[in-house]
Order: sequence, then C-alpha cells, then structure tokens
Amino acid sequence: MTIKVLGTGCKKCKELEQNVREAIAQLGINADVQKVEEIPQIMRYGVMSTPALVIDEKVVSAGKLLSVEEIKALLA
Repeated sequence: MTIKVLGTGCKKCKELEQNVREAIAQLGINADVQKVEEIPQIMRYGVMSTPALVIDEKVVSAGKLLSVEEIKALLA
C-alpha cells in the first residue's frame, strides 16, 4: 500500500502526515508513506486545497486535516 500526503509543508500538512503514520502503526499495516510537496505533482492529482491524502493513487481527502480515527476508517 502506498499512501501520499500532499501539501507544501504547512502545519496541517505535517499534522496529517503524523496522523497517517500513527494510524498505520495502530492498525499494524505495512505501508509506504510519502510526502509530496511539489506543486506540479500535487496538481496532477487535481487537488486544489491541501492537505490531501492519496491511498494507492486515489485521492480520498482534500482540504481537511483528518484525525487518526478518520484515517483508520479509510484504511480498514
């Protein structure tokens, strides 16, 4: 599983990455977590507001800081 956190490095983007790492740790999932900060790469996903979360190349959230529990629900 590949999980990408899209964001330019703002506070919410960093918090989303931390929440993703916490969620996969709690679920015991082996996932490759990547941080995408380059605007051209973010735009390729059609995302206009960050932070955004991409799971296996599918955008599942944009413009919202998801909680650990919300992320766990998306991964389950």
